[in-house]
Amino acid sequence: MSSPVLSTYRLQMRGDNFTLADAEDLVDYLDTLGVSHLYLSPILTAAEGSTHGYDVTDPTSVSAALGGPEGLASLAAAAKARGMGLVVDIVPNHVGVDDPKQNPWWWDVLQNGRTSPYATYFDIDWDLDPDGRVVLPVLGDDGDDAPPNYPEDQTHYRPIGWRNGICGYRRFFSITSLAGLRQEDRAVFDATHAEVKRWFTEGLVDGLRIDHPDGLSDPAGYLRWLRELVGPQAWIVIEKILAVGEPLDPTLPVAGTTGYDALREIGGVFVDPAGEGPLTNLFGSTGASYRAMPDLARLLKAEAVTETLRSELGRLHRTITAATGADHPELPEALATLISHVEVYRSDYPSLSAVLPMALAEAGAERPELANPLAIIATALAVSTETAVRLQQLCGAATAKSMEDCLFYRDARLVSLNEVGGEPQHFGVSVAEFHQRAAVRAEMWPHAMVTLSTHDTKRGEDVRARIGVLSQVPSLWAELVGKWALAAPPPDSGTGLFLWQNMFGVWPVDGEITAELRERLHAYTEKAIREAAVRTTWNDPDDEFESAVHAWLDTVLDGPVAAEMTSLVARLDLHARSDALGQKLIALTAPGIPDVYQGTEMWEDSLVDPDNRRPVDYAARREALKSLRHPKMRVVSAALQLRRDRPESFTGGGYTPVLATGPAAEHAVAFLRGSDVLTAVSRHTVLLSETGWGDTALPLPPGVWTDRVSGKQLRGEVMAVELFADLPVALLERTDG
Repeated sequence: MSSPVLSTYRLQMRGDNFTLADAEDLVDYLDTLGVSHLYLSPILTAAEGSTHGYDVTDPTSVSAALGGPEGLASLAAAAKARGMGLVVDIVPNHVGVDDPKQNPWWWDVLQNGRTSPYATYFDIDWDLDPDGRVVLPVLGDDGDDAPPNYPEDQTHYRPIGWRNGICGYRRFFSITSLAGLRQEDRAVFDATHAEVKRWFTEGLVDGLRIDHPDGLSDPAGYLRWLRELVGPQAWIVIEKILAVGEPLDPTLPVAGTTGYDALREIGGVFVDPAGEGPLTNLFGSTGASYRAMPDLARLLKAEAVTETLRSELGRLHRTITAATGADHPELPEALATLISHVEVYRSDYPSLSAVLPMALAEAGAERPELANPLAIIATALAVSTETAVRLQQLCGAATAKSMEDCLFYRDARLVSLNEVGGEPQHFGVSVAEFHQRAAVRAEMWPHAMVTLSTHDTKRGEDVRARIGVLSQVPSLWAELVGKWALAAPPPDSGTGLFLWQNMFGVWPVDGEITAELRERLHAYTEKAIREAAVRTTWNDPDDEFESAVHAWLDTVLDGPVAAEMTSLVARLDLHARSDALGQKLIALTAPGIPDVYQGTEMWEDSLVDPDNRRPVDYAARREALKSLRHPKMRVVSAALQLRRDRPESFTGGGYTPVLATGPAAEHAVAFLRGSDVLTAVSRHTVLLSETGWGDTALPLPPGVWTDRVSGKQLRGEVMAVELFADLPVALLERTDG
């Protein structure tokens, strides 16, 4: 019998420094911490040297570099011996084809073309080349020699220059090295899930995280097959990024999402709404208007469709023409405009049936001259399933490329809001919204994942918490940024405002800029300015601008601004840690199954990948768990162990907001799980440190309550100053029987 999933701990598997054997060495530590399940990043055979595992080259085998099937069996047995289990991340949407020789299915297709038994496994556009060859954008320029790791005989493939913007197969977003799979074909599903099925047949694994199901032809159909394959008890969560107003379709046979929606809500409740006006004005001082952001978002999405994804757009155009017998010179423009008005990743879930008609209405109102091509699109959607599917797949890719990979690097108002699943135009989350969303999750998705950090987050949870504190001191921040910009003028004011916040987020309290931190900041800066694509891009880097930004960064790190940054960090660090503890305790006790991303049981300063996939110092964490002096470790271990002691309170206990009373009531957020667990945290503590709690109190339900973190016993109406005397958070358990 598999063990129920009560909490997970995400481990980034890497053949070069973290194998299944390394995970097995941690089982005792994670058990003591209170974790119920180890949650492994992809473990199937991936490209040689892969540091993330999402470029699977052989979905039928556990990676030998990680320890192979023996390593998995040994880890599963070690976990089971302690009453723990495993959850594994799988990647159904695509496989890695960067080096075709490493991927036997892709190699066979390139050698044998349409006669290959694997030709139907991939979403190949066989009509793109007049000779029916697979068009591969793998050359620097047209006419270059084919790379050495491709078949010598080019009868079945045609290599072309990548700058043509043409690709002969569906990719993962715009990544040519990842080829899309046709999971809608049962033979493909069975072949790619044979190993996954074995894990469940042999009782090795209890749950799955599904990477990007929105990229598939039919996500709902795929998930139904998967549920049949792994059985009714398996825990399945999906990496589904929901818009703020988008519900997860309740008919999906899953426990919920991987928690980006919860991340936005939990982090958002610590953002001070009073900062919105001043920070909006500060952003305006760079010459950009924040009010223009929705228009910029639509423009970037349309650009992603017509430029980055123009190969996919061309294929959709041809599909529509074939389905309707009609064409129009402005059909691509109409598609881009339509997709720019779809504000979800994909809209073909039953609960979202109104989204596409509304987008057609808005597109037609914005561009009346596109009425005819929009009518052709609507006709194709009515008569052609392929049109509908390709439109949805293009929409998801366009959303990711325009929002997370571009706009979120341009929006410099408060960058802690620019997170996967976030919508930065929503400046934080009110207590009312937070409580209502938590209550709905408790009722509808009590076993969905809740997370604060992932391998894909733009900034680690503690970095976001610190940057979020700027919403509490917006005038001070604006004054300092103005002063710093005179002392060290950035090459571009918008870029400067964006990077100042990220530097503040990771700046060491002692002000010591190590060589490692400098290197990490330069790597992050390169990624940030290229993703923003304002003055430089990945495909066409502007060396002069990039050099100027890097030189500016060194000026900040080495000049007089550094001392002032250190002084600001010292002044606000206590408030940042208060928010970091508050959001961590909420994440561990609010409705859902919490995931602790590797290492985040202590302070961490990660930026975007690959920075957030660095090796973790587990010796330090073992020591911290023994001594229990580190505040974050105290909170994490107390909450995880309480979940294990009282699982019913968390998995089936509902959710009841608890309201504080008194002058500083708005600085407390509290809720009850079941009838015997109460979480309370403080927020907006900069102002609170000036005013104090006064006679603010939290009325506890009847009984004796013990704080699992401090050991303090409480009853009745508790003064906030007493409740939060030890830490800015409290986790109370009813202990009078």
